[in-house]
Amino acid sequence: MADRAELHRPFRPRAARAVSWVLGVLTVLGAVAVVLFLPAAGIAYGPADAAGTVGLAGLICWFLWRQGGVLARPDEDGLHVRNLIHSRDVGWAEIVSLGFGDGTPWAQLDLTDGSTLAVMAIQRADGERGHSEARRLATLIALHEPRD
Repeated sequence: MADRAELHRPFRPRAARAVSWVLGVLTVLGAVAVVLFLPAAGIAYGPADAAGTVGLAGLICWFLWRQGGVLARPDEDGLHVRNLIHSRDVGWAEIVSLGFGDGTPWAQLDLTDGSTLAVMAIQRADGERGHSEARRLATLIALHEPRD
């Protein structure tokens, strides 16, 4: 049963999470530097400029937080996919196939309603780990395939 639990652990990208954290820290440091040091350098920089800088940094950090938070969480009922903007729960019976080829940046699920769903948690940027995670998801899909 430990193998089954291991198969059902969440999918998370590595490279995207690391890049998001680094860029988030740099964004905050850059915003602090601009707000503190531009007025000290004698450059005309008022409260509205500071608020705009903080607001822009906040939007960038929100975007990076969402990018770093993408995941796919499998359980016995299906797959919860949290992408950059949208989240969706998909039952195992709704999944027709998994694609991770043709140069796509992340895994794609073909669904029974004819649509596709990107699984940004499994990314080509993660190299062999991404391919391994795609194989693990394919194993889960086969494991939960409806039996006739």
